[in-house]
Amino acid sequence: MHDIWNPWHGCTRVSEGCRHCYMYFLDRSRDRDGSRIYRTQSFDYPLSRSRDGSYRIKSGELIRVCMTSDFFLPEADRWRADAWTIIRQRPDVKFFLLTKRPERVMQSLPANWGDGWENVWLNVSCEDQRNAGRRLPLLLELPFRHKGFMAAPLIGKLDVDSYLATGAIEQVIAGGENYDGARPCDFDWIKSLSEQCKRHDVRFCFIETGTVFIKDGRTYRMPDKRIQAEMAFKAGVNHEGKPMKFKLHDPLGFEIDETQLYRPHYRDSCLTCGSRPICNGCSDCGKCE
Repeated sequence: MHDIWNPWHGCTRVSEGCRHCYMYFLDRSRDRDGSRIYRTQSFDYPLSRSRDGSYRIKSGELIRVCMTSDFFLPEADRWRADAWTIIRQRPDVKFFLLTKRPERVMQSLPANWGDGWENVWLNVSCEDQRNAGRRLPLLLELPFRHKGFMAAPLIGKLDVDSYLATGAIEQVIAGGENYDGARPCDFDWIKSLSEQCKRHDVRFCFIETGTVFIKDGRTYRMPDKRIQAEMAFKAGVNHEGKPMKFKLHDPLGFEIDETQLYRPHYRDSCLTCGSRPICNGCSDCGKCE
């Protein structure tokens, strides 16, 4: 996927949301150990160029970082400074950081961080009320210009109204659990979270139902992720929210006009996908032809 950068791979479990981690499942299916943490060969992916010399990742793209690990993993301390340097070299690209370790963030920031870099967006995972209560207060205290949280896999009802009321959280992403031992996701939890976001005009994205989905007391099993994403879209609970503005710059420090930024484009099959609001669209790699 062209919108993912995994500078390192592998992780350790820290909470309930990790119990059936998709990374462990996929590694196990390849006879690999997901707990083995290593720096990847694609470490410098944001700096890679096409044959014509232009960056493969275009100005304005949103890149999700460490989707098979955690950016603030202790074992990655020796690589993180180099990763920050790469992020600093691409002030024209939005970097989406997701962590279950917000308590480690402050000590892991670069010396020139200040009150945050405009192109970095910090998100924390909140799979249940206990972890929302632990992680969201820390998120609100951290010096980032863009903040959000991901309730996926959502395994319980969340009351986050007081955190959304601060105005500091720009987006909430929610979805069910997949793969081995997937626990049910109840549509009532999704609706409640959506209503809280609408109340404070925070962007809400329901991306997938998960394998086991409960609606109106009935349990549905949907192992096909395309169907999950379509059902999430058809649920009609997404909310656009207040506009999100990233002031992206070129390497010389000049702000890039919005007309010069990457605009995602989609295939017909993308139009009913729940993940579309957070997706970079199709890269036209030709693999689906």
